Amino acid sequence: MKRDRNVKIVATLGPASNDYEMIRALHEAGADVFRLNMSHGDHEEIRARHEIIRKVEDDLKSPIAILADLQGPKLRVGVFASDDGEDLEVGQSFRLDLDDAPGTKDRVQLPHKEIFDALEPGAHLLVNDGKIKLKVKDCGRDFADCEVVVGGTISNRKGVNVPDVVLPLAALSEKDRKDLEFVCELGVDWLALSFVQRPADVDEARKLAKGRAAILSKIEKPAAVKAFDDILAVSDGIMVARGDLGVELPVQNVPPIQKQLIRKSRAAAKPVIVATQMLESMIESPMPTRAEVSDVATAIYEGTDAIMLSAESAAGDFPIEAVTTMNNVAVEVEQDPTYTDIIEASRKTSGKTVADGIVAAAREIAETSDVKAICCYSQSGTTALLTSRERPRVPIIVLSSDANTTRRLSLSWGTNCVESVVVVDRFKTAVIEAVRAAVGTGLATKDDMVVVTAGVPFNTPGSTNILRVAPCDESLIFAGSSE
Repeated sequence: MKRDRNVKIVATLGPASNDYEMIRALHEAGADVFRLNMSHGDHEEIRARHEIIRKVEDDLKSPIAILADLQGPKLRVGVFASDDGEDLEVGQSFRLDLDDAPGTKDRVQLPHKEIFDALEPGAHLLVNDGKIKLKVKDCGRDFADCEVVVGGTISNRKGVNVPDVVLPLAALSEKDRKDLEFVCELGVDWLALSFVQRPADVDEARKLAKGRAAILSKIEKPAAVKAFDDILAVSDGIMVARGDLGVELPVQNVPPIQKQLIRKSRAAAKPVIVATQMLESMIESPMPTRAEVSDVATAIYEGTDAIMLSAESAAGDFPIEAVTTMNNVAVEVEQDPTYTDIIEASRKTSGKTVADGIVAAAREIAETSDVKAICCYSQSGTTALLTSRERPRVPIIVLSSDANTTRRLSLSWGTNCVESVVVVDRFKTAVIEAVRAAVGTGLATKDDMVVVTAGVPFNTPGSTNILRVAPCDESLIFAGSSE
């Protein structure tokens, strides 16, 4: 489906977007990727949503990426004797321990031995999204005596964040392992991995996925920010998960971190999503706030591949309006000459391979001549990712006979993905298919020219080594693909 923008939109599905008509309407309104949140819904609900997405994809002949977001370990306090919880006052002492007795004003269970193993005096614990802040004064293998730094009401099973230490917890819980196998068998395109702290967390998920889905690391912990370069190196994509980042780090740190992670991901030719609270008010309102619109625009100006809706599309009252608003903001921003200036000023040559040179040359040719599109024939997706990194001024058309490749690339900036019915083994055939796709998608006419890139020999990842400027004349469009 042809879009009037390059940045992609990720929409989370949920109770408000659970049937064929709504999911199709969301895609038509601008959603390029659908997120299945594994924290909500059982496997049968997830399977039903997956089937609907694939039906929409087939009916509209439009590749759609499906992102399964794994829950990750959930750290929570236990329950209190009082259903209303307890009010903690600044300066008072409060103990966390492994005792499963109901909590009181002085203590509550924290049923995570791993936290006590990692805690040290001086560390902080944040409860209920940071509304309560505790400082560890003394700790052992089964307790932590804390001082209340920021008070408030603490109640049953509120979440706990531990920002100051790397926890000896795997990113994948037992539930996550079962969910991962389930969604990989279903056929999702991306796995979003929560609670990433170190590269080994990504390696573990990749071994379990066995190539059935690409791995996207959610950066939501200070430890992940510190180890970001190493995490990026072993990931296929990145999500800037600003919700937990804003809890575990001072909020003023999040905007520069967002900018840094986007720049590094782009330089590595790996797609990056900016997520959390982008149009939060649209859960209940048909109109966003001006601050939210500016937040979305900022992420686009920074060069992100995708922007994401969470509860706005999953449980809000105005899911279609939220996607439409995000689409309209993206279109307006990308028409601003300042956007082009910022994107091109932030472009960096991060490699010295033949493939890097080919895609850079394709962009330069397209921008200095009357070329209407860059066509990448890419079985593995490498050529398309490198081209997307260049952020060219002309559309990118990605052709592949592998449906998995076209779906995964639907997350990447500027890609117009077309599944080719022809398995290409000669560059001339790739040119013919590229020209047909350019004309067929309406991105070029028979009087235009396109740049075609590919790797020869074909089906060899990372082998991009050939470029041709091709006319879209009728002799090519209607030529037999066996020529």
